[in-house]
Amino acid sequence: MTEFAKVETQSFIWLIIGAVFFIAAPILIALVWKIRRKEPLTSILIGAATFVVFALMLEKPIQNVLLFPTAMGLPDHPVSRFFAANPVLLALLAGLFPGVFEETGRFIAFKTLLKKRTNRETSISHGIGHGGIEVVILMGVAYVEYIAYAIMINTGLFQKIVEQVAAYAPDQLSTVTALADQLAAFSAADVGINVIERIFAVLFHIGASILVFYAVRDTKRFWLYPLAVILHTALDFVAALCIFNVISLHTWMLEGIVAAFGIAVFAGAYVLLYRKDKGENNEEFNEA
Repeated sequence: MTEFAKVETQSFIWLIIGAVFFIAAPILIALVWKIRRKEPLTSILIGAATFVVFALMLEKPIQNVLLFPTAMGLPDHPVSRFFAANPVLLALLAGLFPGVFEETGRFIAFKTLLKKRTNRETSISHGIGHGGIEVVILMGVAYVEYIAYAIMINTGLFQKIVEQVAAYAPDQLSTVTALADQLAAFSAADVGINVIERIFAVLFHIGASILVFYAVRDTKRFWLYPLAVILHTALDFVAALCIFNVISLHTWMLEGIVAAFGIAVFAGAYVLLYRKDKGENNEEFNEA
């Protein structure tokens, strides 16, 4: 019987701080932006819905069936085995999926539900909603689950989970035991890394939303949409290369790459598109 180290009070505190931050911060940012810019809340909510529909409901299931069928309890097939044997191609496709689905989701949202909202603030509202709900779901919910697991570790219930995994999904056993070790050693540094990563990820999403907004708003700038797809794919491709052990980067080096992408995309879109659009010459734009 495996003995797991107890999760100390200090680790619990940082888990709670992380959960509160990753849930409250996106909501607070959205409310401040709405109040200060007098933006409709629905623009932010549509951005959030774009992520939920196109990333979680469409992209992930299709990607898992094609590339990671065992994660869904399905047997391997020739396609998944081919990509598993070619990790660089696997990483590329793993990056392409979110690039295509999420940026296409933005495009469809601006083309339909947000078609009549041509003010430039709509682009940032959508980005805040898209990036914000990603933080809440991927990080906020994850931290709440971590807290639950930590409680189970300290009460001995986690052992039953390990036994079930060992019996029914032995290939996942190392992941589960690693989680227990991670929670026992959880610290402020772990929260800090996640906070930094999410800040720049949200900046990327806002920048990408600006790009796609102007791709829809001005037919001559349609090329900004495929550019957003390429940039999104490139960012996730680098992360996937690390996940699939194609390359080895120190955590802070990878975060530096994410930061560079986030700053570059946001700054470029903001300076070259958003800031130059004062809303005074809307007739120059051809609405798609």
